[in-house]
Amino acid sequence: MSEFQRISPQQAQTLREKGAVVVDIRDPHSFANGHIAGSRHLDNHSLHDFITHADLDAPLIVSCYHGNSSQSAAAYLVGQGFSEVYSLDGGFELWHATYPTEIAQGGEE
Repeated sequence: MSEFQRISPQQAQTLREKGAVVVDIRDPHSFANGHIAGSRHLDNHSLHDFITHADLDAPLIVSCYHGNSSQSAAAYLVGQGFSEVYSLDGGFELWHATYPTEIAQGGEE
């Protein structure tokens, strides 16, 4: 995959069940108030470390508020060498509406 793909929450859930990594690029306060269970918060401070230690071939799902900012972040991560990157359509808001029991709160998972 040379570009990212946009996927629905249902497609993202299937990938999660197969071991995909989920990253959340929302602000720390929003992440702490609720995020996709098992997701990792990514910001400008943690990005370099994440890229350095990540498996570039593992499926990676990028989530934001509504699915807009995640597209830019997904494109950036493809440019950093990740081979299988997805942007979550509808972002955390649609995920929360679709999978309300798959939400965690607090800091890093």
